[in-house]
Amino acid sequence: MVADVAQRSTTLPHPPRRLPLLGDVVGAHAATPVQDSVALAARLGPIFERVVLGRRYILVSGADLAGELCDEDRFVKHVSPAIEGLRSIGGDGLFTAHTHEPNWQKAHDLLRPAFAQSAMRSYHSIMLDVASDLMTHWHSHKTVDVSSDMTKLTLDTIGRTGFSYTFDSFTRDKPHPFVDAMVGVLSHNQRRALVPIPWLADVVFRKADRRNAENQRYLAEVLDSIVRTRRDSGMSGEGDLLDIMLDAARDSQNPNALSEVNIRQQILTFLIAGHETTSGALSFALYYLAQNPEVLAAARAEVDEVWGSQPPTFEQVPKLRYVRRVLDETLRLWPTAPAFAREAREDTRIGGSHEMKKGDWAFVLIPGLHRDPVWGDNPDAFDPDRFLSANVRARPGHVYKPWGTGERACIGRQFAIHEAVLVLGKILQQFDFHAEPSYELKIEERLTLMPKGFRLALSARN
Repeated sequence: MVADVAQRSTTLPHPPRRLPLLGDVVGAHAATPVQDSVALAARLGPIFERVVLGRRYILVSGADLAGELCDEDRFVKHVSPAIEGLRSIGGDGLFTAHTHEPNWQKAHDLLRPAFAQSAMRSYHSIMLDVASDLMTHWHSHKTVDVSSDMTKLTLDTIGRTGFSYTFDSFTRDKPHPFVDAMVGVLSHNQRRALVPIPWLADVVFRKADRRNAENQRYLAEVLDSIVRTRRDSGMSGEGDLLDIMLDAARDSQNPNALSEVNIRQQILTFLIAGHETTSGALSFALYYLAQNPEVLAAARAEVDEVWGSQPPTFEQVPKLRYVRRVLDETLRLWPTAPAFAREAREDTRIGGSHEMKKGDWAFVLIPGLHRDPVWGDNPDAFDPDRFLSANVRARPGHVYKPWGTGERACIGRQFAIHEAVLVLGKILQQFDFHAEPSYELKIEERLTLMPKGFRLALSARN
């Protein structure tokens, strides 16, 4: 909820040792707000508040309350402070737009068919090519930095499938500078959003703001070059996302035509959302596979049975049902997009008692929701069988939300699932691996979550 609500009387639980003016800063860590909040949810219950410098945040992790917030008739997506900060580069792209902005609906209607299940077939061969690049890279190394390599893979996948643009991630000695600039912008906005007083944020982040402006300029230059090159050359991307947007822009009768500026913003949206979340999901999945030998053995046995030693066809990817359950359980424990904000359409109450005025908003803390008692006695344990069909049917649908909710849920969900299952299958097909024995999971928080410093030792399978 916004800062002017901070003065309301409330009975909501909050962290101990609240300080005048500063609020709930004791024990808070700027680098780990999500993990801090998950720990607080375990202690304070299904709904609690945090006040920082006058801004009040309501965090919900209980299944019943989250179910109410996911009611599309009562609530709509709220652009939270961290996402609001990205509007300087994302504008009213699909991820950063307010729902009432016309370009959100235009882009959603224009691009939704490109992410339908039928469209996945046209992306499969490119996904397979990029996965093969990863395999070649890994065959020349005995240990690998997992998060770094998953980021390379997913960035090239969305670049090549969506815009016929390659970042040459596996032939470079260093990451493409686009990656450093994009990560810099994401991290900067995440940190800046924690200081809700504009003049104070301007002081605290003066130097960082200058670096951020440079990163933004570079991102805009790269994206403008992608659009101009395709537009001026007259070449086709064989129906990729950029083709769809440019074709609509040339059609004066198309009601969903987007401006060139917005096309650039949509490209950035897909590059960020299309690679950050999937790279995190793959990295966490490999961590849990390495930590659970029996799960690893079962997943590998399925790949051997369904795929054998050959590259998979499009139809063979969804047949890896156990590998898919590994992915689903990974996203339950650490959904890489860890929260979404919901805004009241009208005055209402949740939980029968908590008042929300029109425009008030609350976060659904997804890792907390995914640890609700509805998940059983040991929700922190990794167990892919939670996603057996019978178990899924026995749970309410609103208790599993790694893709967001409602009309603003992730438009690229099917794309991400196909890519992630394909890549996990290829790794299991070609490699034995284990984590360094001394490694303890550390999570890096920017806009998304990612294992930090996680490496795998590899050996090729016979």
